[in-house]
Amino acid sequence: MSTNCLFCKIVSGEIPAKIVHRDNGIIAIEDVNPQAPVHLLVLPERHVANIAEHTFKGSADEITSLMETAAALGAQNAGGFRLVVNTGTDGGQTVDHLHVHVLAGRQMNWPPG
Repeated sequence: MSTNCLFCKIVSGEIPAKIVHRDNGIIAIEDVNPQAPVHLLVLPERHVANIAEHTFKGSADEITSLMETAAALGAQNAGGFRLVVNTGTDGGQTVDHLHVHVLAGRQMNWPPG
């Protein structure tokens, strides 16, 4: 756990969040600034800054569990969903803790922007 990480504080219960899933080291919460009618964040409880860092310090099982959870939560929404993993400042990452955005409940346009 990183003491300055917003998501680590949510994982530990220090900061409240609407948790929609928690199992096998993966947690999913509702985004406080939703960009779609359904906007969830799926993240490992263990702190890792981003997907690029994870490839060096993580396990394939953790990534599999992360993506399976995100896909299962997305599939609960009729009409489809989008999974997004932002990495680094230029990639749009604003919290340095690996997370997958699950967006659903509206038409997703392309390119995303």
